[in-house]
Amino acid sequence: MVRVFRHHIPVGTVVQLSLDGAVFFGALLLAVFVQHGPYGASVADAFYPALVFAAVALALSATLGSYRRDEAATFGVSIGRMLIAVTLCAPIVYVVFGAFPDGRQARDVIGYAVLYTLAGLIVMRQIAFTARRAGIGARRVLIVGTGAEAIGVESSLSGLGYPRFSVVGFYAADGGAPASQTGARVFPPSQNLLEIVEHHRIEEVIVAVKEQRGGVLPLRDLLECRINGVPVMDLAGFYERVRGEVPIDSLKASWLIYGQGFAQDTMRTVIKRAFDILSATVLFAMALPVMLLTMIAIRIESRGPVLYRQERVGQGGHPFNCLKFRSMRVDAEKDGVARWAQASDPRITRVGSFIRKMRIDELPQLLNVLSGEMSLVGPRPERPSFVAQLKESIRFYDVRHSVKPGLTGWAQVRYSYGASVEDASRKLQFDLYYVKNHSLFLDLLILVETVRVVLFREGAH
Repeated sequence: MVRVFRHHIPVGTVVQLSLDGAVFFGALLLAVFVQHGPYGASVADAFYPALVFAAVALALSATLGSYRRDEAATFGVSIGRMLIAVTLCAPIVYVVFGAFPDGRQARDVIGYAVLYTLAGLIVMRQIAFTARRAGIGARRVLIVGTGAEAIGVESSLSGLGYPRFSVVGFYAADGGAPASQTGARVFPPSQNLLEIVEHHRIEEVIVAVKEQRGGVLPLRDLLECRINGVPVMDLAGFYERVRGEVPIDSLKASWLIYGQGFAQDTMRTVIKRAFDILSATVLFAMALPVMLLTMIAIRIESRGPVLYRQERVGQGGHPFNCLKFRSMRVDAEKDGVARWAQASDPRITRVGSFIRKMRIDELPQLLNVLSGEMSLVGPRPERPSFVAQLKESIRFYDVRHSVKPGLTGWAQVRYSYGASVEDASRKLQFDLYYVKNHSLFLDLLILVETVRVVLFREGAH
């Protein structure tokens, strides 16, 4: 794993980004050289256009989810995403190249560059998928524990993209026998843990035992593994690094107190606020035509206010009025009782259904961002009645209120729409990861993934 401003990025993702970037860059240079010939072409003049082509193509590929590690996309899906990315890239760079003094050569060969790009990507992806099926580069893992937590770790590892983790087996420190999905071997606690690690060439040990008191864990053996260069990771560290979330069930207050992260320093606050003002101003100007059309559509369909003001809980637990386009009937909560929104909710209007799916109903919250009540990125704000209920049911729920709520967030791009206490508990795990590791880099990453969520209507009700 590579840590970029506290956010964990797999080495495989960095390698894939680098190789894809090289393919994009090289495809345009090759197209210029081949189509214009060695004497009529100036590859040096095509250098900066090639950089632009690579940057735009990579950005579009990332937006479409090509580099998500939490899903193991098939070969067809992977190539399909790249095809869409380069197809969208072509008209964009055609316009951009017009601003280059010597951009004509690059503009003339964009079609050929797209073909060369697709050919290169197909070859690269085929090599990667062949290596994945052969287990090349897979990291050999031993899971300590045999309970539900251990099975959860195995399930999480099996759903990851390349490079994969290979679960060699389970060490039955807690005396059980797991219902393994892969049929991995179970080592009895009578065997020496260090000998198992050395004999089976284990590269990482993951401790997946929830209750660790009473001498359950072989601490001396785990220490020996660590001293001998084999990483040992607990559940909290595993889920944070691999899945981008912090598990609540195995979380201890001491981890929050003494662990790294949760930085709320002045510099970060100033940078985040400046980024919010600049981004919200630009987005508001771009979205204004859509917002005006939405207001007209809401007014035509039903009587009542176009904007809906709803009390939400903000930073420090302080309430504020969150702005939204009205997507429900005026009498949706005439009894005054707050309810979770459900799929196919009969209270939602036809216009409301569309603007919810496209996330247009959230656009007025850009005004909340400009006023300082919200941030562009952060945990989504909840209603006071729901917060009171969730604080009683979910440990550490109040931690999410240590930062400003956001128009979008890590939980929104990593988890589907939540409409229950169980969903809120799972989303809190992603919110805790954001609160612990938030940075400008992570904010930009979330904004890129938000585009994908909106385009493919993921999670909207």
